[in-house]
Amino acid sequence: MKRLSLLLMLAPALLVIIALFLGGLMLGLLQSVSYMPVIGLNDFSLDAYKSMFTDSQFLGSLALTFGLSVITTFLTIVFAIITALALRKTFIGKRIVNFLYQFPITIPHLVIAIGIMLLFSQSGYFSRVAHAFGFIKSQSDFPILVYDDLGIGIVLVYLWKQIPFVGLIVLSVLQSSGNDFEELARSLGANGWQTFRHVLLPLIIPGILPASIICFAFVFGSYEVPYLLGKPYPAVLSVLAYRLYEDTDLNSRPEAMAMFVFIAVFISILVLVYKKIVKTISGRND
Repeated sequence: MKRLSLLLMLAPALLVIIALFLGGLMLGLLQSVSYMPVIGLNDFSLDAYKSMFTDSQFLGSLALTFGLSVITTFLTIVFAIITALALRKTFIGKRIVNFLYQFPITIPHLVIAIGIMLLFSQSGYFSRVAHAFGFIKSQSDFPILVYDDLGIGIVLVYLWKQIPFVGLIVLSVLQSSGNDFEELARSLGANGWQTFRHVLLPLIIPGILPASIICFAFVFGSYEVPYLLGKPYPAVLSVLAYRLYEDTDLNSRPEAMAMFVFIAVFISILVLVYKKIVKTISGRND
């Protein structure tokens, strides 16, 4: 009875959310298969998907997006583990360091992106300081970290935001597990690396897996940071899709929607793979 009353209370909000989500999803799916009666497209067709997968611009954007997502996720996991292990120890000023470590989580990605642009661009603060102290002859000699081919500025934004997010997850797992397993491993002659490899890593993997999927999916589908800090061409998938979406030629709309659907399906497959991995790990542990 309590469950039913709870559902009835939540029903109005849930209906609005579900209607908006499913309505937008269905509209996107219909437009991706070229069904747009408003411009005379009344027949279902997969031409947008065929055109998308044969478009060199799409393939280049897909490679760039996938590469940025993998690199960012990998670096996030590595630095999150390192920082979590460091914060686990007791030292002077730990409370202040913990506060500073968690502070980036509260800052929106857009604000961090603007900060990176103001600090690390060739006309930014660091380039002016380097030029003033004679480290570089002109500001144009400053390393290109924003609007670059490798997307370094984009990666910096996500690392700044995601390392503390994943690090806190790892830290909570380490603190809840205690030191008993490590002390036992050391008493049996294990060195620091062996203790980490065979004791700590298996403990934190269940926490790292969902965090890594979240990080990868967010970077893969993100728009605002690559739009602000990335090169116009090649652009990541979300930026390329939106450019096609806002094109004055509405005939480009089906391919734009096909790209959005592809992003959604790709991320959904990642979630399913993650659930399969977790189930496999749980089965082994049992």
